[in-house]
Amino acid sequence: MSDPENPNIQNRTTPQWALYQREKFWEANEGTHPPFNTHPKALEEKAKEKLSQGGWYYASSNAGLSTTHSVNRQAFHRHRIIPRTLVDTNLRDTTTEIWGHRVSAPIGFAPIGINKIYHPLAELPVAKVAGELNLPYCLSTAGSTAIEKVGDANGPTGPRFFQLYMPHDDELTLSLLTRAWNAGFDALILTTDTWQLGWRHDDVAHSNYAFYRGIGADLGLTDPVFQRRCRERGIDIGQDPVAAATFWIDSIWHGRAWSWDKIPWLQREWKRISGGKGPFAIKGIQSAADARKAVDEYGVDGIVVSNHAGRQVDGAIASLDALENIVDAVGDRVYVMFDSGVRGASDVVKALALGARFVFVGRLWVWGLSIMGEQGVRHVMKSLLADLDILMAVGGFNSVKDFGRSMLE
Repeated sequence: MSDPENPNIQNRTTPQWALYQREKFWEANEGTHPPFNTHPKALEEKAKEKLSQGGWYYASSNAGLSTTHSVNRQAFHRHRIIPRTLVDTNLRDTTTEIWGHRVSAPIGFAPIGINKIYHPLAELPVAKVAGELNLPYCLSTAGSTAIEKVGDANGPTGPRFFQLYMPHDDELTLSLLTRAWNAGFDALILTTDTWQLGWRHDDVAHSNYAFYRGIGADLGLTDPVFQRRCRERGIDIGQDPVAAATFWIDSIWHGRAWSWDKIPWLQREWKRISGGKGPFAIKGIQSAADARKAVDEYGVDGIVVSNHAGRQVDGAIASLDALENIVDAVGDRVYVMFDSGVRGASDVVKALALGARFVFVGRLWVWGLSIMGEQGVRHVMKSLLADLDILMAVGGFNSVKDFGRSMLE
């Protein structure tokens, strides 16, 4: 176990995250115990017990036959870490930098919508824990809390980004971006694989769509432009939440695709709103050709290699395999990030070793939020940080900069 008297702890540039393991082992001596098992399978089972049927289906569903979800995991299994021994890792450093923010680890909170179906406080406890741990938090346009309230919960110094589902209403898009920037969300990530939800059998079979029940649209319903759009349609947000929430989600998951032609406008407007300071990234790229186009023709600041955790295109390439191809194509010219299928610290390390600069996790904290709200999110993420810290200690890695392809079989 981590010795709290270890003199090296005081000289580390990051907390001794591994002490969380000792803390959990010690709890039995004080008549308590850890809140729940953080093994991904145990997390899923516990979350299923806690959630409503609709909440469970929405959180767990994948596109089609779930083959993309499956190959995401298989890709991680195919890569094996080669530990090094007798390496002095006493001063190991988990920190990294993302877009000018020095953060405690190369791990961020992926943008996930409708948090209200997982917990009554929705995005607020998630953003709060992210700020506490100095990990980037990314808010989804499909979030169920006002942008400004999420920014406040994240704290004055929490690095936070805004993920955009772009409406077919430019004035509404600009309103969302302005609100995000003013609330401290200083990077914009455009998701490009969700013009419409993928075909998810369980959700369809149970008519499971929270927005069409008037639930979870608060981010949109608090927008002044969208409020005006509702008045123009004769929708009273207070009296008819179903009509309002339906209009909102139909405005952003609208079944109408954008093309590359819209990217210059969005980049230009975001740079204007952010005073030229805010990075712009595209999320959902799986093709090396698309990655080259994004970099060579449009000069994006970042790419998030993601297949939406297998929730959009069934039978698609594993996101980890796409990562290798994209890093080979443009990794030396653009900030490449990764998500989809991450379930533990070894997955984070493998993605970094294959060339990602940063990794987002989603379902892990969703399960924690579902099980125990703020405490659940904190337990899951501190456990993940401890897992990473311990892996580096016993695997012979002193810095995230040590992760490269040579460490993988």
